[in-house]
Amino acid sequence: MSVNGKDKEPAALREEGNSLFKSCDFQGALSCYTRALKLSDSQPENAILHRNRAACYLKLEDYSKAEADATKALDTDPGDVKARFRRSQALQKLGRLDQAFMDVQRCAQLEPKNKAFQDSLRQLGAQIQQKSLQLSSTDARVQQMFTVLLDSSSPLSDRQKAAQNLVVLSREDAGAEQIFRNDGVRLLQRLLDCKQEEIILSALRTLVGLCTGHQSRTMAIVNELGMERLCAVMGLGGEALSLAACHLLQVMFEALTEGMKKDVRGKEEAILPEPSRELRSMLRHLVEVLTAAEVSGAGRDSAINLLVKQVPRKSLRDPNNSLTLWVIDQGLKKILEVGGTVPGVLDGPPITDNTHMSCSVLLSKLYEDLKSDKERENFSNLCEEHIQYHFTCAGLEGKLRAIQTVSVLLQGPSDVGNRTLELSGIMESVISLCASPDLVHQQVAVEALIHAAGKAKRATFITANGVALLKDLYKKSENDKIRVRALVGLCKLGSAGGTDFSMKQFAEGSTLKLAKQCRKWLCNESLPPSSRRWAIEGLAYLTFDADVKEELAEDRQALQAMFQLAKSEDKTVLFAVGSTLVNCTNSYEVDKPDPQMVELAKYAKQHVPEEHPKVVMDSLSQVLCVCSQ
Repeated sequence: MSVNGKDKEPAALREEGNSLFKSCDFQGALSCYTRALKLSDSQPENAILHRNRAACYLKLEDYSKAEADATKALDTDPGDVKARFRRSQALQKLGRLDQAFMDVQRCAQLEPKNKAFQDSLRQLGAQIQQKSLQLSSTDARVQQMFTVLLDSSSPLSDRQKAAQNLVVLSREDAGAEQIFRNDGVRLLQRLLDCKQEEIILSALRTLVGLCTGHQSRTMAIVNELGMERLCAVMGLGGEALSLAACHLLQVMFEALTEGMKKDVRGKEEAILPEPSRELRSMLRHLVEVLTAAEVSGAGRDSAINLLVKQVPRKSLRDPNNSLTLWVIDQGLKKILEVGGTVPGVLDGPPITDNTHMSCSVLLSKLYEDLKSDKERENFSNLCEEHIQYHFTCAGLEGKLRAIQTVSVLLQGPSDVGNRTLELSGIMESVISLCASPDLVHQQVAVEALIHAAGKAKRATFITANGVALLKDLYKKSENDKIRVRALVGLCKLGSAGGTDFSMKQFAEGSTLKLAKQCRKWLCNESLPPSSRRWAIEGLAYLTFDADVKEELAEDRQALQAMFQLAKSEDKTVLFAVGSTLVNCTNSYEVDKPDPQMVELAKYAKQHVPEEHPKVVMDSLSQVLCVCSQ
């Protein structure tokens, strides 16, 4: 038999655990019981091991696991008094006094002369009575708070104080339960319907406290308030209200989905209904919000972000992707409709500067969550049908919508975007609209051109057909938005070969000139942050080049400007900043080819990537760190 106990029988491990427990080595005893459980296939033996392990968890103050193990022991032997008493002790520590009292009462019935059981009964009775007094006092406080909040003649300072107290109370489980039981949801509904933003915010935050980690309350609140009202609040103009409503819906999603994954244990014999109906209702209303004209841009972004977080599987090991398939079936065209909206030109829902990127992320997440080629083919076909419909049936506005949708797909599921870009007439229209006298048309076309140049093969085509247009736009356009996008388009084309020195699209020295212009734009504080953000996009493409890296490292002003922009409220800039730093510090993974394969490729006259002959200075990372500080 080995010293470490790996070859011991379950009974021997249990005895060893008992000895360790008596010597107060609770962690060692826990380990022995756990190993024994893995080896044992006897239900009675397992019940004893779970009961003993519950005692260890009690000593280690892990009361949730103690309750779970004691329950497993009772599932096998309901008459196990030790397991029931240990569960009572764990429930008492967890604050579930009613359930703890029921357990110890049963213990006292089985062993009426046991002094420990009688003492515990008295202690729990006193605690329950004290809690009852506290709750009755809390009831009065809750009623008083709602009275003040709902009385429009009350001073504003009193209403604000009552609202804040209600939020604080809802964060405690006992307080949340009292609010819920005192007709709180109906009263909160009245607060949501008032016109004062601060009161509505407090109502939303109170609802967050009621829903957090509580499935049954969440289901009741969803059914009583209705998703229409919550989505309407999320769609209001104020960003603070939109974010607060979005947070509430996310908490509701988490409470419902977590409740489906684990055994939510209430009082014995309690049965909780399946929450899938409420989940479907929430998803259906979020999808409908996407194209609702009365919803604000911030509210639409919140709805998209909620779908991103809640719909795809958290793990690809989970075989069930039914939520994703449902959203694709019911909402893909709505997502594409929002993604194809061009503000100021086409009739469409209000959007923000972040909406197109949010749509790209959602489309990418949905596509990645598909399990089979058949599902992916269906997704691609639906996208192609949508784009072809607008491109062929609605004149110039339809073409603009189709091209904008292609841009969104290229930033999201790029495989689908590349397929749609190859549809008849799309690429030619992009090149043509770059020369349009209309600034919005130019902007849509140039952005599509930037996203389309992701593949070296297509970059070669665009170099031959679109570079002259981009140069003209950069030199001759009087609009900074167009000029900076044309500059980034040239940057992306110039970097199409990546780190492969032999695949440069432009003449030697051109990328340095482009990088210099990007740094100039970046440092120009008179320009809006959105234009300067595009300059960082250009540097993210160009910094594959060793010469560009070196010059950027020496330009302290440009680096400081980049870090300042990264601290701004516009978080869309962070990816470009991160990409630039990854490139500059050579932090990306590089697969070194097998020398024999390289020689074989040369012999077969196949292309072999070449590294830049110049070695970037070793101090580059240090320079960037100094600037970031």
